[in-house]
Amino acid sequence: MKRPTLGIDYGERRVGVAFSLGYVPRALAVLPHGEITSLVERVLAIARREGACQIVVGWPLNADGSEGEQARKSRAFAEALAATTELPVYLWDERYTSQEALNHMIAAGTRRKARRHRLDAVAAALMLQDFFEQGGAGARRVGRPAHSRPDQEE
Repeated sequence: MKRPTLGIDYGERRVGVAFSLGYVPRALAVLPHGEITSLVERVLAIARREGACQIVVGWPLNADGSEGEQARKSRAFAEALAATTELPVYLWDERYTSQEALNHMIAAGTRRKARRHRLDAVAAALMLQDFFEQGGAGARRVGRPAHSRPDQEE
């Protein structure tokens, strides 16, 4: 059975949030970044409201699989989340999801202004879709050691 999962597309200015039961992820919100403690609190409030059992943070690795500056920032955010919640927090390689989200929105005829306001949430939804299609294989648990694979009942 798929676990209710909150997906995060972390950015320096905006943070996309999506939710999925493992079937059709839905874009929820784009949050302004703000101060990190406040952002963690806002994300966790959404996780509680949606009944999430795990959180997946997009990890934008470089094309060669190495960790660049933005991936380090995403990892640091995931670590801040993990330090504040009992929910398992995972990093998921989400290379190119923002471009893929933009392409989807253009193909769907989404107006430019709407694209700008929803892009990060749509990218988070696409990231979750990929996470579930791959069964969470390759996700990296942040914080406490993993007792089970992501996307599996504990």
